[in-house]
Amino acid sequence: MMKRNWMHRLGAFAAAAALVLSLAGCGAEQSGGPADVEPVRLTVWTYYNGDQLESFNRLVEEFNATVGKEQNITVENCSQGNVNDLEAQVMASAQGKVGAEEMPNIFMAYADTAYTMDQMGELVDLAPYFTDEERAAYIGSYLTEGDFNDDGSIKIFPVAKSVELLFLNDTDWQTFADATGAEYADLETIEGLVGTAEAYYNWTDAQTETPDDGKALFGRDAMANYMLIGAKELGDTLFDVKGGRMTVELTEATARRLWDNYYVPYVKGWFSASGRFRSDDIKIGNILAYVGSSSSATYFPSRVMLSDTESHSIALKVLPAPHFADGEKFAVQQGAGMAVAKTTDAEEAASVVFLKWLTQPENNIAFAVGSGYLPVTHAANEMDAIRSSGLILTGNMENILTQAVDTVNSSEMYTPRAFEGGTKARDTLTYSMSDLAEADRATVVARIAAGESAADAEAEFMTDEYFEAWYQSLCDALRQYEG
Repeated sequence: MMKRNWMHRLGAFAAAAALVLSLAGCGAEQSGGPADVEPVRLTVWTYYNGDQLESFNRLVEEFNATVGKEQNITVENCSQGNVNDLEAQVMASAQGKVGAEEMPNIFMAYADTAYTMDQMGELVDLAPYFTDEERAAYIGSYLTEGDFNDDGSIKIFPVAKSVELLFLNDTDWQTFADATGAEYADLETIEGLVGTAEAYYNWTDAQTETPDDGKALFGRDAMANYMLIGAKELGDTLFDVKGGRMTVELTEATARRLWDNYYVPYVKGWFSASGRFRSDDIKIGNILAYVGSSSSATYFPSRVMLSDTESHSIALKVLPAPHFADGEKFAVQQGAGMAVAKTTDAEEAASVVFLKWLTQPENNIAFAVGSGYLPVTHAANEMDAIRSSGLILTGNMENILTQAVDTVNSSEMYTPRAFEGGTKARDTLTYSMSDLAEADRATVVARIAAGESAADAEAEFMTDEYFEAWYQSLCDALRQYEG
């Protein structure tokens, strides 16, 4: 029985490989051209919206009108809303829930979702469809993200990636900088950012007669990234994963550095987060800068709306995300890849044809220019290649891509390996410190309004004991996801 199953899989792969070869040829010039190839329809689910969705749909239309038409492949893209909506829809389809749509051929997935789907036996290993030369064309860490068992498999195929950058309301920054001597270089390190945020709070506080009413300078879009990358820079692999099993590695010293450079400035009012995303906070003038995904730059506002009647235009300045001054230089590797669901041999092979086409440099660059995401091959992930593509780059997009490409080429890219419960563990990192900081800042603000000084209002939250209680609660919460 085992031998028959093995022979069946070998025969199925041989048939699929033959289809890839036939589809990759020159259409009618081949013997047995497109007329002899059964039509294949592929469904792709994404979470793209706005500029990203428009850019991706243009590429799908181009594929269908060219290679797809020649090779009898038709691709249909369907946006499922946001990433959480997409994950819920995919899981419902995989589990066969009542009312769920049929499983798509290709769907966007982060590592934790893909890992879960792979454990259910739903994903195709794409590695056999790629030669060593083809694999070498891709940035290595992008491919290994989907190698869950360290066996060279490709369960997540990279099509577009992003990194974190610092986005600055340069118009209002210049007013502050002219008055205080602040410089962009002050924002290169996390410690420098915190010091500059304190200076901004004090500068804005001094402009009114009301004590302790300064404004926040900075916010973060993804707290889990701060925790994971910050810990990595300081020498800890917070989620240490081997063979699909995670061990929490977060020393108290590292946790204290993370605490002192986010929780403390937040409670003091130097950092803030109020809208759904920090670009929302920029838009209403609550902060001047935030660290977020390079792909979020398309949402950076062009105006600050202080009230229904008061607003002003602003310019965007893009800077590298700050690092810990004495830490190793790591950058977060983010952006979902494409997973291929197990269907028929013909559909799986055709999915590979589409994905390979999508990541050809000229197509990948076209998506990058339209979305703020980054190409995934070495050839395309260079500004010279992007500039020479003939595509129109706005000033903002050129600055975004320049900083993002430089980050990839000058930093060690990092994303945690997938493990069971990884999404929930990441959620714990997202909310553990930030929710506490938000609640405690609200208490401080209420106390100040009641007449206390800022120092007195903050005192109970600045003790070693308060930090240690949070640290132990975080470790306890994370250890439930260990091996």
